[in-house]
Amino acid sequence: MKHLLTRLTVVGVVGVCALSAQAESPASNAAAGIDTAAIIANDKTTREWPSYGLNYAETRFSRLDQISDDNVGKLGLAWSYNLNSRRGVEATPLVVDGVMYVTASWSVVHALDAATGEPLWTYDPDVPREWGVKGCCDVVNRGVAIHDGKVYVGSFDGYLHALDAATGERLWKVNTLIDRSKPYTITGAPRVINDRVIIGNGGAEYGVRGYLTAYDVETGKQAWRWFSVPGNPDEPFEDDSMKKAAETWDPEGKWWEEGGGGTMWDSMAYDPELDLLYVGTGNGTPWNRLQRSPAGGDNLYLASVVALDPDTGEYQWHYQHTPGDSWDYTSTQHIILADLEIDGDKRKVLMQAPKNGFFYVIDRTDGEFISAEPFVQVNWAEGYDDNGRPIEVEGARSRTDPWETIPSPYGAHNWHPMSFNPDTGLVYIPAQGVPLVLQNNPNYEYNNTTTGAPNAGLGWNTGYFFANVAPEATPFGTLLAWDPVKQEEVWRAEYVSPWNGGTLTTAGNLVFQGTADGRFLAYDAGTGELLWQTPVGTGVVAAPSTWEHDGQQYVSVAVGWGGVYGITQRATEKVGPGRVFTFRLGGDASMPDSMVIRQPSDLLQGVSYDPDDVPAGGALYMTNCLLCHGVPAVNNGGNLPNLGYSSPAVIRNIEDIVFTDARAALGMPSFKGKLSERELEQIVAFIQGSADAARAAMAEQEKASSSGD
Repeated sequence: MKHLLTRLTVVGVVGVCALSAQAESPASNAAAGIDTAAIIANDKTTREWPSYGLNYAETRFSRLDQISDDNVGKLGLAWSYNLNSRRGVEATPLVVDGVMYVTASWSVVHALDAATGEPLWTYDPDVPREWGVKGCCDVVNRGVAIHDGKVYVGSFDGYLHALDAATGERLWKVNTLIDRSKPYTITGAPRVINDRVIIGNGGAEYGVRGYLTAYDVETGKQAWRWFSVPGNPDEPFEDDSMKKAAETWDPEGKWWEEGGGGTMWDSMAYDPELDLLYVGTGNGTPWNRLQRSPAGGDNLYLASVVALDPDTGEYQWHYQHTPGDSWDYTSTQHIILADLEIDGDKRKVLMQAPKNGFFYVIDRTDGEFISAEPFVQVNWAEGYDDNGRPIEVEGARSRTDPWETIPSPYGAHNWHPMSFNPDTGLVYIPAQGVPLVLQNNPNYEYNNTTTGAPNAGLGWNTGYFFANVAPEATPFGTLLAWDPVKQEEVWRAEYVSPWNGGTLTTAGNLVFQGTADGRFLAYDAGTGELLWQTPVGTGVVAAPSTWEHDGQQYVSVAVGWGGVYGITQRATEKVGPGRVFTFRLGGDASMPDSMVIRQPSDLLQGVSYDPDDVPAGGALYMTNCLLCHGVPAVNNGGNLPNLGYSSPAVIRNIEDIVFTDARAALGMPSFKGKLSERELEQIVAFIQGSADAARAAMAEQEKASSSGD
């Protein structure tokens, strides 16, 4: 039943703070008319932004052209809103009926008057802060789904919440986790198709089994669930697709004891004509196939795009980008549907640029491989054969010595959404390179906190060491304009850092993107000429949206530095806070002051330590601290502090933090019972020793520079 409310009512439920109670609130009839038909109809005008990728094809192409390449230089700030967030912000703002719905870190939902930025209500799902340690990649959320007067959000702790779009009142809440003792999370945005709200989960680094679940939009009752990897072969399989998949795994690896991985934590798309739902699947547990499936095998349906019946969840077909994935080459990256003319024929295609560095064009009717070409440098495969299988480089997966796999597990393209402009025929990809050297861990055991294995002390299961060898590649971030028919680059924009935001393209011949160095930019979609930019005070990782209200086109972007790279690294002097910025032609609002959340000061000095403890401390640091705090005095600290820049008082009294819940509210777990006092002493030696080494290296560089060498 549609919620046609006439007043914004404040209701006393836990986690809801209704901030406006005016009789004519913009939220009064919010989202009441949004359903599958409305999302399809909106695509003819795109005046609203009713779904995560704008439309079911997830093109992120807006037909609005009031803001164009001729006048984009006149864009100004209409309003900004503080999300009160200190961690990563990855959400795309949805806008319908004059109301904006956007999420911040810890899955908090904000409803705003889209024209003014005035808050209407806020819903906090009260995610337990100790759940933060169960997520690989920051306590982020990519947004909501809206349908028939309801807002749906997946919370980081694995619940799906249905809210009244007008008031923020929680209507129902369901547990999506098959086992709450397992380290599952939700970071992705749900999608609604007909009367189903669909959501996946994350957690493959930790040892879980991937699945996608659909729930009834009215009641939250489970409608169907599809697993991406098979369970125990000694037990009945859920369906024929699982029976087929099990044939591609080696039972000697007992993958089911670790879950197998394959989590579906982000990408989905839907074709209403074919009535097919497409979803991208993730990496295996552990990453290393030598440990997961010793005899080899494709390990279906890891690193694949899978087509499902959206009403029943029944498997239809799949295409596997990276058979037997061994490098964390997830295929959970953005999926775009389009109709392209290829070799003289009109083809219904699916386009994807997953982590492994190749851009794929696949027939979305049946999964037939059409083409794949690298959009960045790759060294694990030479290309793809006519059957759509990679031609792997010899030794790419069997080497036991340190090897710099390119792309690294950070991916050539991560979750940051790309966009497709049918006018230019180009896809706009946030491409990147983050170097990393891997080495096989021959002593790997599930949940064994092997000293030196990355984040093993926090539950990571990779089957690798992050080798203590400097990579030869250098980090990069680029915006690529890619021709999917010719499979070639048309133009690029270079950035100072990886981890730049998602893209938006419009009929005004524009591409919008936020950057790691704290800017929001507009390019000529055809040529790549930079036409407009503005500072936004912190790095941007989310994708923008654009929409029309009372005849005026607006562009909005949520900013807030974070994610797995943004936790430890940054390209700005300042970090945070999370905000929403909305722009229009002639906007004259003042930019807010940039509040510094954390900024490294001088290198740590003055903490006494035994130099002989540094090697052992380094291994312990890798196991327990690295992926949150980075390498001391080498990484500069993202939205979490780099300990090489801490004050001496903090490090001298570090046991008051590490062995207590003093910073639990920030997501910092207690290591009491996990680390001994002696081990913490060794970690401190590594932190101070790293800072001392960095200081000595800087002094040597200055000496060489002054002497003219």
